[in-house]
Amino acid sequence: MRISFSFRPRLLDAMQGYDRARFARDVGAGLTVGVVALPLAMAFAIASGLTPQAGLWTAILAGLAISLLGGSSVQIGGPAGAFIVIVYGIIERYGVANLLIATACAGVVLFTMGLLRLGRLVRYVPVSIVIGFTNGIAVLIAASQIKDWLGLSIAKMPADFFTQLATMAAHLASFNPYAFGLGLACLGGLFLWPRLWHARLQARLPVSVPGLKEASEVGARVPGPVVALVTLTLLSWYFSFPVETIGSRFGAIPQALPSFVLPAFSWATVKLLVTPTVTIALLGAIESLLCARVADQLSSLPRHDPDQELMAQGVANFIVPFFGGMPATGTIARTVTNIRSGGTSPVAGVVHALTIAAVVLIAGPLAGLVPLSVLAGILLFVAWNMGDWREFGHLGKYSADYRVKLLGTFALTVIFDLTVAVQVGLAAACILFVRKMSSLFRVEQVRKDGALIEFRLYGSLFFGAADKIDHVVLAVENGPPEPVVVLDALHLVHLDTSGLDALRQLHKVVLLRGGTLHLENLQPQPCEVVQRAGFAAELAQNLASEEVAA
Repeated sequence: MRISFSFRPRLLDAMQGYDRARFARDVGAGLTVGVVALPLAMAFAIASGLTPQAGLWTAILAGLAISLLGGSSVQIGGPAGAFIVIVYGIIERYGVANLLIATACAGVVLFTMGLLRLGRLVRYVPVSIVIGFTNGIAVLIAASQIKDWLGLSIAKMPADFFTQLATMAAHLASFNPYAFGLGLACLGGLFLWPRLWHARLQARLPVSVPGLKEASEVGARVPGPVVALVTLTLLSWYFSFPVETIGSRFGAIPQALPSFVLPAFSWATVKLLVTPTVTIALLGAIESLLCARVADQLSSLPRHDPDQELMAQGVANFIVPFFGGMPATGTIARTVTNIRSGGTSPVAGVVHALTIAAVVLIAGPLAGLVPLSVLAGILLFVAWNMGDWREFGHLGKYSADYRVKLLGTFALTVIFDLTVAVQVGLAAACILFVRKMSSLFRVEQVRKDGALIEFRLYGSLFFGAADKIDHVVLAVENGPPEPVVVLDALHLVHLDTSGLDALRQLHKVVLLRGGTLHLENLQPQPCEVVQRAGFAAELAQNLASEEVAA
């Protein structure tokens, strides 16, 4: 493979013709996304089994690196809900220190994928597999938040889905109605907030009310998670509700820059972490590039560079572990928020990271007052929006292959984990694809006149369909002596080495019967394979021998 190394962040192109108006739009979008990202970063980290500051500094450092070095104009990077289940499972099995090593190694893998220009390969992952594991992860995220939503007193939650359900069922006696009420209010508010500022609501209000339009526009732009976080935290603090908060579980968030820590690294450890490393890299690549494709569809800006994006993701994931961070990737919700808020360049992503940093350094201790049940409500809302649930109702419209891949990947994600689900899903996709392609190949007998037997080949003669040449072999073996077998390959569009071997076996049978094999009307690709392998010369030599003998 020839490597043509090219490292050109989209920021360099975005700066050409950059003016004050675009800067103002980017700053406004960056501030909005930064406020939205603040509660999500904490919630994702806590749900993953880490401290809230791990999520905050991941959003800051990874978000900054991805915006400065990435291949998309508007993509926002940081901790993502898809990583919750993966990170929690890695921590339980390998520990936090090994999570940091696996994340750094995944960064190297991602950068190498971009360097080798493998970004476009992610597009070949079937959409049924993507929907299956995305819906599965959404279910797992929702299940992991039920404990904090109900306020159950459980020291440590297991990673397995069914064990989680059993553990929570065994601790239902510790149900906290205050925590449940806050979580329910948060979840309900997040669903209702966008509808409160819908255009039809404005149409029902008196037009003469001064400032109505302006107030409605401001209200529509205030992110629902921020409103829920602030109002419910104040409510809980004012009435001193007996609920667990970030401060009571994790202590105050430090108002200082994170320390640089070098994890204990050895090749023996890296070998043990191959599976989590590949899982983080694979999920990071899929999530970031899918997010970038969504951003391309929603904006009129230049399309993203998938290879540059992977290299930026690699740099970000290599850096954040040294500051106690978690895996990062492109985030769809924050990227869409950035686009809808008017973001036009990676400058908005930089402002988003700086906004979170400013809030952490100035008002970090206030985060300790946030009830965990409120964060659980936010994550339940994220899980609901993350899943494409309508796809289950539309399964009847698709083929059996599509249903098998989607439902199989979904079930494996919930029962086992994402790695198993994607591996089995891709294997199933390959098997089903081979079966589908083999069904498209057929051999049709068009003439039988004495010793002359003519067949017509259709489709692709490859390893999955090579056995269908046996139909011709049987016709030759049961036919007249010294047959003249003609294969019309006008409609044969593809031939691989297994298909060529099947033709060679047919040729041997024809020779044993004292006959000749004619391969006619070859298309360019089959013709190249036949000539390169020397089979055309073998057929020509056989025909020449027959003419001499005659």
